[in-house]
Amino acid sequence: MKNYLVFGASKGLGDAFVRGVPEQGDKVWVISRSRPDSLNLNDGVERIWIQADLADLHAAQVVTGALQHETLDVLIYNVGIWEKEGFEDHYTFDQDAPADISNLIHVNITSAIVCIQALLPHLRQSTAGKIILTGSTAGLNNTNNRQVSFVASKFAIRGITEALREHTRHDGIAVTCINPGELAGEIPYEEGSERALAEYNGTRIPLQDMVSIVKCIVNLSKAACVKEINIPAITDTNA
Repeated sequence: MKNYLVFGASKGLGDAFVRGVPEQGDKVWVISRSRPDSLNLNDGVERIWIQADLADLHAAQVVTGALQHETLDVLIYNVGIWEKEGFEDHYTFDQDAPADISNLIHVNITSAIVCIQALLPHLRQSTAGKIILTGSTAGLNNTNNRQVSFVASKFAIRGITEALREHTRHDGIAVTCINPGELAGEIPYEEGSERALAEYNGTRIPLQDMVSIVKCIVNLSKAACVKEINIPAITDTNA
């Protein structure tokens, strides 16, 4: 049995991790602002909701306060906001408001660092702790993205992963960054990969593929460490 904690877990990829990764008998703490529908599942997995807003400086204290002295085996930091209309054709960095830039950097970078730091004591109690961070192909070199703040934050996630891996190496905690391309995040996990493939004609990655990757990482022995995985859509020639 394993204990999981998943950030950003109310919908999309985070919801898919909460539904698809744990197995019967496992326990999952689900971190989100709004109550996730996954709490209604009856599949032998214990899911506990911790309501927290990662834009709040005290979010880490809220999470650790709810955990008390529990052990964590797997921490998944799956958080990433982006610029307003950042992926629309008319988007321009020139019009990004300073307050929005600051909030994006806080949620995508500062909160990741602060929350992981606060949860390290819980991970150190595990015999084979694992930290998995969701990056993006936008955080890779020369992928032709124009969203300056979002791209900067995803490059930062890779840097956090590398430094954190060295910090936790003596604890036996493996740290992995997964960089997906465009996901079929609007298709609910429970509707299956075939629906996602049909909806986007195979140009977006089904959430089930990401779940499969995470399950593989989680099930590795404590002797192994997957440093980084890049998973662009096969049609994406920029990644």
